[in-house]
This record gives sequence, structure tokens and C-alpha cells, in this order.
Amino acid sequence: MIRIIRPADPFLSRLLAREPANLDEIKAAVADIIKRVRQDGDRALCDYTEKFGGPALEPGELKVTDDEIESALTSVDGGCLAALEKAANNISGYHQKQLFGSWFEPGENGKILGQLVRPLARVGIYVPGGTASYPSSVLMNALPARVAGVPEIVMTTPPGPDGRLNPYTLAAARLAGVTEIYRVGGAQAVAALAYGTETIRPVDKITGPGNIYVTMAKQQVYGKVDIDMLAGPSEILVIADDSAEPAFVAADLLSQAEHDALASAVLITPHQPLALEVQRELKTQLARLPRQDLARASLEEYGAVIVTDNLEQAFDLANELAPEHLELMVREPFHWLGRVCNAGAVFLGPYTPEPVGDYMAGPNHVLPTGGTARFYSPLGVQTFLKRTSVVYYSPAALEKDGPEIIRLAGVEGLDAHACSVKVRLAGPGGKTAAQAPEANENYPAPGEKKSINGCARMKPQGFNGFPEAGENRLDVDPLPGMTPYKRSFGSLPGKSASDLRSGTLPGINNRNRGDNDHD
Repeated sequence: MIRIIRPADPFLSRLLAREPANLDEIKAAVADIIKRVRQDGDRALCDYTEKFGGPALEPGELKVTDDEIESALTSVDGGCLAALEKAANNISGYHQKQLFGSWFEPGENGKILGQLVRPLARVGIYVPGGTASYPSSVLMNALPARVAGVPEIVMTTPPGPDGRLNPYTLAAARLAGVTEIYRVGGAQAVAALAYGTETIRPVDKITGPGNIYVTMAKQQVYGKVDIDMLAGPSEILVIADDSAEPAFVAADLLSQAEHDALASAVLITPHQPLALEVQRELKTQLARLPRQDLARASLEEYGAVIVTDNLEQAFDLANELAPEHLELMVREPFHWLGRVCNAGAVFLGPYTPEPVGDYMAGPNHVLPTGGTARFYSPLGVQTFLKRTSVVYYSPAALEKDGPEIIRLAGVEGLDAHACSVKVRLAGPGGKTAAQAPEANENYPAPGEKKSINGCARMKPQGFNGFPEAGENRLDVDPLPGMTPYKRSFGSLPGKSASDLRSGTLPGINNRNRGDNDHD
């Protein structure tokens, strides 16, 4: 059963080293699979599907038809379909707030700087399948891509023994706007998404969770395509004080322990009696679980109750572990939120169990694991967007900055860089750049701030002009297809702490933003 330890226990190092002992063999096997898929395409996909326990398929059966999807929609439980629709609305609404648009900002002398924000053209989402059903994973991967404006969303998922896909998975795919579905899983699916086959065209990015073979395949194709992250076994860390209900804590630890024998479930508390009560409660609840063997193995190998001297030490330890899911079952959890530096998602208070985030709340459940929350973020709209820097210099702007550019190029010994500026400063016919005929046309004179909306030749179709120098760039209409960046931040729960009544959180550089405020 789960162990009770102190913070100095060497067991903690095991929590950040959860990987199979035969990882090198797995990597080699994955490399062989990728090589074969690149060589043999669809035939390799069909062969591997059968080899790894799936049905015998022909290449023409890899793509899921519209009729199959429509049939799935009519076969699923109506109540579950309604729940999926509600979850989809919540997820879409949350991710809409992550959108940010292109912007342009003019400077003096006709200089214009900006950033184009564009969705990726084609992305692949991997959804675990076979005998299991994970419609929530479909929603969490596909909906942010759709919100971002990705036109082609390709889903791969392994078929069951009869060749069919789970109807709930297909129903979720239709709700989420998936444009193509293929019945293929494992490392071979990742290879097909990255390199393409006769049936599956390659994508720009691959997202979604999978087993160790899927994860290693994503690692090996990275560079040919982008990936979201290298997700490992699931994990939960609960920080609790003496106000926590032991049954709640135990239930939440088991919610992740049942995933996988490599899953990690940890409680950190300064209250020794709670540690003992949770340990007893785990035994009681574990006996009632259908997946109790998996959960027991997880608790025994990677579970712990850590008793600290105080809550401050508990938060320091949690930041060191950087968990995927962090629950705060403490008095005034918003007061302590500012102490959280590293976590994939934070769940506040006794009535916010982790499954709320898995299925319904709206934030994404594809989260960094294995301590990578120190530098990774949850999957979101940003995952499916790319940014392009935009620079425009008028002749007058180059005249002003050119000498410094030449000087810096000389320091680096890059004469051709310097010459590309010098030749422009000399100007056609020996005129300086500022004397060129177009130097002052439609642009502010040096040192003058005026509208540059007259730059008609630079306006993309549907773009309503550039702002004045110094004007708030976020008030400008974005480029066609881009959504303006505008967020609303409502009032925090009215707890007893004065910092909550004032709408601020200790340790967080924030402000209570209204609908008309911009970042």
C-alpha cells in the first residue's frame, strides 16, 4: 500500500524517473517501424495493425467513411452525446480566450513592425483506442485546433479486433470538426502522419497522448514535423491541510492511479493524522475499483504520502516535482495559488476534483508530465498557431538606422551584410535613400508622427489601415481570418482573505481586467 515518508526520503527521485527498463529496445523497435512505414506506406500500416493484435485490413479500409461516422452518431447514448456537446462548448469557449491576432505598429520615419499569426495548415491528432474509448481526448486535441483556424484536422486511432472504431470516439470527432479519420494506431500511425503514405497525407504537427511506443515515435519524427510534447504516465499531487476530507483525497489519488502501473499519486500534507486517515481510506476505496490491480501497483511503486513541517515546505516540494495535476485542498486555496510555480493544471478547493478538468470544465487535459511542467505548458490554441515577424523600412528609416547596422555588421565581419545596406544608402543615381522619389510619399517625415493609413499599396485585402505611432496595436482590426486579442477577467470568488476581496492574488502579477482592457 501507499507509503508515508518525509521530504528527505530518496524515494522522491523515483517519481521523476518513471520509464520502462527496456527503453532502448523500445526506441530501436520504433525506429524500425518508422523506417518500414516510410518504405512500404499503407502496406506497412496494415501489416503492423495485424501484427500487434488488430484486424487484417487492406489499404482501402484505412480511411473511415462518412457513413460509419453517421452510423456512430445514431448508436451512441443520447445522454452521453449531450454531455459531449456540453463539454465541447466549454472547451471551445475556454480556448477562444487564448486567441491572439496579428498586429502592426508604426514608428517614426515610416518604419513598420508587426507580427503575422497564422494557423497551421494540417495537423494530426492521435487518440488511443482499440478496446478503449477516449472521446474526451478527441475533444481536447481537435477543438483547440479548430478554434485556432486549422483547416485540416486528421485523426488516427487504433481499431478494435473487428476493425471498427468506438462510436463515442467517432461521435466526438464529428462534434469537434475532425476532417479525416484513419483506423491505425501505434508508432506506425505517428510515422504515417509525419511522412505520409499512399492514403494519408503528411501533417505539420502531431498532438495527443499514447503509450510509450507512440511517445517515442513522436520523439523520433520531431524535426520532420512539430509535436505537442512527450507525455509520460499520468500523475497527481494533492496538497492538503487539516481541513481536507480524507475520502476526497483518497478518491482523487485513485483517479490517476487507475490509469497505469507507472502512474504517480502523491499527497503532501503537514498534518500527520490526515496522512494516516488517507492511507486507511485508500485501502477501503481500492477494494471497490474494477481496475484495482493497476491502481494498487501504481500506489505501491509510485505513490507516497509526504509529511512536511508546514504548508510552505509542501509548496516548495510540489514546485520541485512539477506535477501534471495539482490539487489544493487547503483553506483559502486562492491565497496559496501564488505559491504555485510549476504545474500542468491546478484544481482549487474540495469540490474541484481532477476529473472535472479531464471532461467538462474547459481547460485542456493534455498536460506536461514527468516534471516537464517546469518548461512546458498545456496543449492549447497556441499549439496550433505560428508567428511570422514583419519588418518594413521606408527610405528615411533606413537612412536613420543604416549607419548603426553597418557598424554592427562590421564588428561581426559580415561585409556583405553591411554592403546590402550601403548600396541602398547610396541610392539610385547617386542619391541618398532619403532623397529617393518615394522617400516621403505616404510616410511620416523624420521625427513626425502622423497617420500612415495612406499606405494603400501595403494594405492586405480586408485590412482597415495601420494605427498611429504609439496607438494601442490591439485596437486595430486584425488581418483577414485573425481574431482580435481581447480577454475578460471576472471577479475572483469572495473568500474571507482581503487579497481576494481586492481581486488580486499574492505572488501573481495580475489585475482584474475588464472587457475593454488589453494586455
